[in-house]
Amino acid sequence: MSFDGFVTGAVARQLNQTLSGAKIEKIYQPETDELLFHIHSKKEKYKLYLSSNSSHPRIHFIEEATNNPANPSGFCMLLRKHLQGGRIASIEQRDSERLIEISVDTLNELGFSVNKKLIIEIMGKHSNIILVDLTSNRIIDSIKRVSIDVNRYRQILPGQPYVYPPSQEKICAYTITEEKLSSILEHRKSKMAKHLMNHIQGISPVLAEEICYRAGAANDLEAETLTPKELAPVFRNLVEIQENGNITPVVYLNQEGSPQDFHIYTLSDFQETMESKFFVNVSEAISYYYSHKASSNRIRQKSSDLERTISGQLDKLYLKKQRLCEDIIKAENSDIYRLYGELLTANLHTIENGCEQATVLNYYDNQPLSIPLDPRFSASKNAQRYYKKYGKAKTAIREKNIQLEETNTDIQYLESVLTYVNNAVTFEEIEEILQELIEGNYLRKRKNNYKEKKKKPAPYSYTTSDGFRILVGRNNKENDYLTLKVADRKDYWFHTKDIPGSHVIVFTEGKEITETAILEASALAAYYSKGRQSENVPVDYTKIKFVKKPSGAKPGMVIFTDNHTIYVNPKELNS
Repeated sequence: MSFDGFVTGAVARQLNQTLSGAKIEKIYQPETDELLFHIHSKKEKYKLYLSSNSSHPRIHFIEEATNNPANPSGFCMLLRKHLQGGRIASIEQRDSERLIEISVDTLNELGFSVNKKLIIEIMGKHSNIILVDLTSNRIIDSIKRVSIDVNRYRQILPGQPYVYPPSQEKICAYTITEEKLSSILEHRKSKMAKHLMNHIQGISPVLAEEICYRAGAANDLEAETLTPKELAPVFRNLVEIQENGNITPVVYLNQEGSPQDFHIYTLSDFQETMESKFFVNVSEAISYYYSHKASSNRIRQKSSDLERTISGQLDKLYLKKQRLCEDIIKAENSDIYRLYGELLTANLHTIENGCEQATVLNYYDNQPLSIPLDPRFSASKNAQRYYKKYGKAKTAIREKNIQLEETNTDIQYLESVLTYVNNAVTFEEIEEILQELIEGNYLRKRKNNYKEKKKKPAPYSYTTSDGFRILVGRNNKENDYLTLKVADRKDYWFHTKDIPGSHVIVFTEGKEITETAILEASALAAYYSKGRQSENVPVDYTKIKFVKKPSGAKPGMVIFTDNHTIYVNPKELNS
């Protein structure tokens, strides 16, 4: 992983230099596995972010604001009790492990000085944040509790002694010498890079490859012949660079501009194939990497949960639609019941009681017709029963058609919401879609809901190459806002034909719309739709005055007339 032992050491060094003696003012827990500390150091204020998420655990400074629950969790309240108002004594890394210890001096309820330690274990799926009392070395609590059922060697529970993660007999990278390397390589059976990674603390795969390269190995074959004498100077150099603060925090970007990796050293494998983005300090590099990559992973994680929920509801609606259609077809074939009742009534005098079947002449086609009977009832009663079945079927057609229309409306609405979820690029968009679904009673209101602040709509904004302003709704509520409240009657409305997507508004501002504006707005409407990955997407457009919202319609649902259709390839404009 990117956050290896050397990166952890650089982070600990930066945090210690910046926050030593600083006061912890506020503590928040934005998510179940995340913490945010507001810290005042001299004349500066910092936001220290800690995550024990199994996919991207980390610790670094952040600048952006975060959503904080209205009701803090129990662990957050405990940290406020023990750490809030305290001063940071030191921030240190344990050996070269991915483990950072924040020592805090604070006062207890009686006013006596006490020492607590917050330990951040950055270990993939085993990552954790643990509060320990330094006097007794006992765990006060942790963000993730680990019972004996999960781990027999090491329980992370309140009151238990704190035990460090097992070292697996690895050697600290900061103390590597030629002699130690000789011992490590003496019985080597695996490849050089993997062997170094398996026997030295905090060495990631990319750093192991880099160490081999800096020792003079241009490829895997040459790496196999490296000696302790060639490797030892590389380790010493890496340690000196970190201790002297001469690190080079860098994020590597692929051709699409998406971060692929980061480190405090330049990595030869990535230098030639990827774009390098350098930063002043390691925290800035980490923050950039995760805000552009892991943050998008978090958005995908959030959106995938929401997508799964919506897809589940859609599956139920699809099944309901299928059954309704089957029931309607069955009910539409109910004319036979009317015929049975009519023929039985006309032949009452010829049918004896107790019969299971009556054969009568169908005077519509002059053919004999056998009618099933219930022997418990008379011919008259059987005729009444068939008339009743016929009446029920006709009522069912009417009622089930109404249900089918409501089901189709729900399907259309949820398919549009699913499109917005798939196209979302920020947490705010996901939160607004969640709120829309809660208001529409498609989701339950969350118990631990975030503080509800009425946010001003912030649709996507673009300008055509010939100067027309364009706004695009990010969800159904914004679609309604743009189409019904912001746009003028003479402005133009664009939407993909029979495909879920955003409302796109072109503001004419008294000018005649141009062909260029129509083409670019249509391409934008196709881009912000379910047809983003398709070609020749049909887009309807018309003036706003021809767009109406039916009474009681769901958010984003409108009807329109006097429209034209154009076929375009989806394309995003420059903002």
